[in-house]
Amino acid sequence: MPKKIVYIGNMTQAWKGVPTTIETLSKQLQREGIQIITASHYRNKAKRLLHMLLVVLRNSRSTKYVLIDTYSTQNFWYAVTIGNVCRLLHIPYIPILHGGNLPQRLQKNPSQSKKLFHGAKTNVAPSHYLLEAFQKEGYSNVTFISNTIEIDQYPFKQRNEVLPKLLWVRSFAKIYHPMLALKVLERLQGLFPVASLCMVGPDKDGSLAQCQAYATQKNLNVTFTGKLSKKEWIDRSQDYDIFINTTNFDNTPVSVMEAMALGLPVISTNVGGIPYLLKHKTDALCVPPNDVEVFVEAIITLYQTPEMARNIARHARKKVMAFDWSVVKDHWLHLLQD
Repeated sequence: MPKKIVYIGNMTQAWKGVPTTIETLSKQLQREGIQIITASHYRNKAKRLLHMLLVVLRNSRSTKYVLIDTYSTQNFWYAVTIGNVCRLLHIPYIPILHGGNLPQRLQKNPSQSKKLFHGAKTNVAPSHYLLEAFQKEGYSNVTFISNTIEIDQYPFKQRNEVLPKLLWVRSFAKIYHPMLALKVLERLQGLFPVASLCMVGPDKDGSLAQCQAYATQKNLNVTFTGKLSKKEWIDRSQDYDIFINTTNFDNTPVSVMEAMALGLPVISTNVGGIPYLLKHKTDALCVPPNDVEVFVEAIITLYQTPEMARNIARHARKKVMAFDWSVVKDHWLHLLQD
């Protein structure tokens, strides 16, 4: 490929955050021989935006495309700003759509959204949920390329017995509703003395401290690990039997895909893009958001019917095989070589 790719996004590993798409996808593309320049690793938001702008400007004459991780929260404005600069400099750019709340962002900021997304070469949607949402709003320049995992990193474990030993992996943020996991555990401990919960992930907005205080107050059997490396939490997953996803907003969470690959039967709220990823009673159990009792009932169902849990786990592993990098990379290479 004669020209380089500039990739703009939030490189959170520099401040001990959960690895983001820019940090995984950029390495995968580099292994395929594509030259990638990334930004930004700065934690301070003003410095981060300035660094993003400088990287685009410095490489403007030698850049084929600018990839832009595009979120629905405050980071949406990074994408808007970089998109404005790319159009000014006539550099083709490709937003990569993240965040289950992006359809609401289209409604909230229609003018800026139209400039950003209509002005793009294409918009990459990693879920059919976002693909359909954007098409309904009149965006025809949308390309589906799923989120990806490298399946060989995830050893499949068949669980012949399914106990209420729960694993939760996410950043501690209100939109992911970690408190629901604790309330589910609180209810379970009254039914099963063996019930336990492991919560893996860094704090994002103060939710971790709130959860820790609640767990102490209620004397809950929960382990807070903080941020773990991928290998560390994969190793730890072998000690748990059910993966729970408690979020109120979502797109296509990689942590859920990873749990599916590991053989952990998944129980997830049915919000955002989740119904496009999971099929209820086939490869997961899907429940309404913020409903402790229904969540507990789903856990009891897996405990009482381990054959159902095993079937769900097998179907889930088969589904995520299609998200392996060996499959997904061809879509990216085709797009970037156009």
